[in-house]
Amino acid sequence: MTTATVRWLTVLLLVGAVLAGVGRSASEHRPDDKLIEGPYASLLDASTDLGPAREQSIEFTASLTDRSRPTALIDWARDRSLSVRWRPGDDWVVVEGSPDAVTQAFDVSVRDYRGRMGQLFYASPHQPAVPEHLRAEVSEMGRILSFIPHRMSRPDHIPLNVPDRGLGPDALLNAYNADDLARAGFTGKGITIVVFAFDGFRQSDLDTFTTMFGLPQFTPEIVGGSPGEPRGELSMDLQVAHAIAPDARKVVVNARPTVEDGGGYRKIGEMLEDTDRRFPGAVWSFSIGWGCDKLITAADLAPVRSALRTAQSHGTTAYNASGDLAGMECRGGQDWSSPPSEQDIGLDSIASLPEMTSVGGTTLSTDADGTWVSEQTWYDVPLSQGTGGGVSALFDMPAWQRTAAGAVPPERNTGKRMTPDVAAVADPFTGVKIVLDDQVLVGGGTSQSAPIWAGLTAVMNQYLLEHNGTLIGDINPLLYRIAEGAPRPAYRDVTLGGNAVDNAGPGYDLVTGLGTPDIDNLVRNLQLAQKVQA
Repeated sequence: MTTATVRWLTVLLLVGAVLAGVGRSASEHRPDDKLIEGPYASLLDASTDLGPAREQSIEFTASLTDRSRPTALIDWARDRSLSVRWRPGDDWVVVEGSPDAVTQAFDVSVRDYRGRMGQLFYASPHQPAVPEHLRAEVSEMGRILSFIPHRMSRPDHIPLNVPDRGLGPDALLNAYNADDLARAGFTGKGITIVVFAFDGFRQSDLDTFTTMFGLPQFTPEIVGGSPGEPRGELSMDLQVAHAIAPDARKVVVNARPTVEDGGGYRKIGEMLEDTDRRFPGAVWSFSIGWGCDKLITAADLAPVRSALRTAQSHGTTAYNASGDLAGMECRGGQDWSSPPSEQDIGLDSIASLPEMTSVGGTTLSTDADGTWVSEQTWYDVPLSQGTGGGVSALFDMPAWQRTAAGAVPPERNTGKRMTPDVAAVADPFTGVKIVLDDQVLVGGGTSQSAPIWAGLTAVMNQYLLEHNGTLIGDINPLLYRIAEGAPRPAYRDVTLGGNAVDNAGPGYDLVTGLGTPDIDNLVRNLQLAQKVQA
């Protein structure tokens, strides 16, 4: 081969390399240390890359170090053709701008994707970093992601063959020692229960349920229009809450807009703010999973935390199902699939918030009239279903949880927030009788556990108000303080069983929390705690 030929081949190789580089996605030119790994990467890998984002404007959240005006951030963003939305008093902002402006300002790529279920969204495979000179104002940037994987926390299989084993309202009240309160007239009167939902309900099912058990008929108020076709989840939540607190006002909030047309967790925060304005001091019940905690950063959840804190200051108590994937809440389900691995272990993002009371699930044993006999962790190995729980990837352990966390194995006690906080029956073979599509079935899942606690809290709120007390509000610090020592035993400690990741044990554990409630004792302990605080 001649020297001229070698030179010519070298030129061709160089040109080819340059052209190949031009054809690469922008993500390949970014520093590797900005690439997001874990479930987030799995979501993008399972989606089709449609090329550079074409939206006129994209947004993401940033958390602030305090609640003062972020002047330096606002000025920096303006110089880079970005805008910052901030409300006085908030410790978070929304950063907004064109994909090109975001790309240049944060040295990331922003691309359009089509998910496995056909959903279109924009995302960056890179984590935007806080510029060095803004760290006095900005603590963390959120993800650039307009899609939140979501699901309802209910079992895939509700048994059709065990209606006689299900608990009726009287037996359910008896199981958690709330029957004497009910006979004394504490039925949630004057209290509002709000259920946030992705699906609808059939009024005929509610009517059949109330007629069957001799309860007051009710038609829930709906905020935001019908959430969609009835699929069983909302109907179960409403019936379970009504079984315990039949005189409480029932409200359904359509949560489906939070996962439509971008906006992410900001839209969840706005939904909570609107609900708090409409129904201050209500008890909230969530049976929704809005993505796992490893998918996002704490900055993404800042709008939700802010809204929760405000609502709690008005007396609201909020419960969220811990999840039904047995501690593996970061499994992608229909959004992505991968062999079971360490990255699947995680928590539902909203349920992991320190301001949220996360409710795990149990298998309940009672006698014929519902008197409590025993409980163990709900875990259905063949179906890979069971109570969620574990250690947060995002939030530090609150001070009120530190004493209880001493019962957790050292390798799991990492100094992060632990869930769940409490539990109730979730096993669909030992759950609550409900009516779906005119059939009497037995409900299940931690999405049953959460409205059980919501109904019980409505009863406790009525009791406290009629005994010169106040609405409970943020219940987590009180729950853990009572567990450290109170005149009456408020919990049934669940020590048997486990899920795919952790085991139950004496005291607090990562599958059933502090345990299940003895409501008569718990409300009297809360009454005493309020008197001490007064």
